[in-house]
Amino acid sequence: MISTKGRYALRILTDLAEHSAQSYVPLKEVAQRQEISEKYLESIVKELVKGGILEGLRGKGGGYRLSRSPDSISVLDVLERMEGTLAPVACLEADSKACPRMATCRTIGMWEGLNRVVQDYLSGFTIQSLMSREEDGYDYMI
Repeated sequence: MISTKGRYALRILTDLAEHSAQSYVPLKEVAQRQEISEKYLESIVKELVKGGILEGLRGKGGGYRLSRSPDSISVLDVLERMEGTLAPVACLEADSKACPRMATCRTIGMWEGLNRVVQDYLSGFTIQSLMSREEDGYDYMI
């Protein structure tokens, strides 16, 4: 299950992509548009800055902006930053120790397939593609 932080991170990034035009956007404005507590957003943007997805600037004219173009930020990048691994089982996590049962595991192929499907699916969406959605009623509800 994707946490609120993961879902809100996508909303923040999409909002910033739509409203930045190369300038920094105050977090207060994002919080108002997205109807999310500014204090809660601060913890999310801190993680996005640490991950190199956002840039922040303090002071007058400060705020946040994307560190690269919206078409180069995948949903997978964002969710892995906010959620950690999305692997369905511990033995497929990047830093996991090799499972001693893997050679005889009857389910590993299924888990590897599910992991590939999730990775491929989320890699297929970018912040740009989320901005481009033109379906009726689409208003950042992630």
